[in-house]
Amino acid sequence: MFPLRLPHRIVLLVLLFVLELSLISVWLDTGSLTVRSGLTGIISSEGPWILRSLVAFATLFLALGYFRTRQLIKTSTLVDTRPSWKFLLGHLGALGVFGLLSNMLFGLGISGFQADVLVAGWLAAGLIAIALGCFALVPPAVWLKLGRASGNAWIYASISGVAAFLARGVTWSLWSSANQITLWTFHVVKALLTPFLGGIIADTGTMNIGSQRFHVQIAPECSGYEGVGLILIFGVAWLWFFRSEFRFPRALILLPAGVLLIWLANAARIAALILIGNAGAPGVALGGFHSQAGWIAFNAVAIGMALAARNSAWLTVGGVQPDVLDEPSENPVAPYLMPFLMIMAAAMISRAAADGFEWLYPLRFLAAATTLWVFRARYRELDWHFGWLSIATGAVVFVLWLALDMAGGEHTGKSIGTALQSSPDLVRFGWLAIRTLAAVVTVPIAEELAFRGFLLRRLISVDFEAVAWRDYSALALIVSSVAFGSLHGERWLAGSLAGLLYAGAMLWRGRIGDAVVAHATTNALLAAWVLLGQRWSLW
Repeated sequence: MFPLRLPHRIVLLVLLFVLELSLISVWLDTGSLTVRSGLTGIISSEGPWILRSLVAFATLFLALGYFRTRQLIKTSTLVDTRPSWKFLLGHLGALGVFGLLSNMLFGLGISGFQADVLVAGWLAAGLIAIALGCFALVPPAVWLKLGRASGNAWIYASISGVAAFLARGVTWSLWSSANQITLWTFHVVKALLTPFLGGIIADTGTMNIGSQRFHVQIAPECSGYEGVGLILIFGVAWLWFFRSEFRFPRALILLPAGVLLIWLANAARIAALILIGNAGAPGVALGGFHSQAGWIAFNAVAIGMALAARNSAWLTVGGVQPDVLDEPSENPVAPYLMPFLMIMAAAMISRAAADGFEWLYPLRFLAAATTLWVFRARYRELDWHFGWLSIATGAVVFVLWLALDMAGGEHTGKSIGTALQSSPDLVRFGWLAIRTLAAVVTVPIAEELAFRGFLLRRLISVDFEAVAWRDYSALALIVSSVAFGSLHGERWLAGSLAGLLYAGAMLWRGRIGDAVVAHATTNALLAAWVLLGQRWSLW
């Protein structure tokens, strides 16, 4: 292994744990333990909530601890200390024991006291594997130093983790027994529907509301208690950790404001769902919109709270600094990330309006094209030339993509072909034209700017614009390529390999144009393969 700076080691450690956790989550099914008793039964019934609590603890500890230790992380290079092979082998050995015990516990149907002993060993092996994995990349002494520098962040993170666990019972019992809250949600939804919907069905006995064409039942879990709980945990942790920056008690107004906003947003989501269903799109209402709108609302409220808390002169101790308000500077990151982020935002909207088929996919193309046009002056500074190697690289990725796709088995994609066949010729041709144009033009530009133009160089230096286009590090190549591959879901391996090859095309001559053309070549060949053979699963 080669020496790595501390920030790179932490990123690599997070990627390792995420990969291992993903594989374990797919492999193991705690539902198979639901009939067990004792310690095994506790793991089966409380396992998901324990996992959520650990995730809440880890996420908040990393987020809060970073602000206390960022100077130490930046200055601690560890260039003279190589990652430990002994700890890494120990980590793999503990994972092997964990896998062996998992197979016995989940696969052999062992129960009773013997199963409880296995569970204890199973948990111990998992915790030891985590500890050894941490020590493999970062020495124990450095972890101790970071822990001391993070101050009391672990206390707040622990409280949040415990709160997340207690929320499983306390929050549910409070909200499910408080039928009045659900009734308030019911009445707010009715009030929101009244100006737009005639002949409303509103039965408080069954909590059914809607129209003759489409109606839903507002159950206690639909009253928004999950969003309220998340907003409270987020708001309390944020305000407490940065308490020296805010004016109290006035800053506490953010908590009830956040609760009210997320609750109203949930009621608006239900009302919009009913209107969509009544308009003749029940599949959209119960499909994409139902699954996406809740997360959109939570993200909007949480981000809004954070911005309000940090940028309000009335809430902050020193007020907002004048240079922040009056002297805005150009953000060098925006031209590289904004096209990609706009595609992601448009995708969230188009998927929310989907009924098995994403008719609003052209929004992605429009969002990216508009953003690229806005930053066109900045792009003139980049080298968009390309050579034959970039086209050859794109063709190689195309062959590799097809080979891995065939090896991975059958993928679903019939809904695209079915929806297009039943649509008018003009609509079908227009959708396919824009889908192909996006795949060949806007998507390659946006993604290469984000992953090769920004992320690969940002992993080398904070001042990424000072990094030459031919400079690279092994860690930057791996992390940026795996991040790119993760966008492609179950095809993450093919995506990661494609990212490596696109990066190679760029580094060969030091031109972003080579990476973009390689990417565009792959997508053009895939588009031709899809359209000529109607292999819709590739889209």
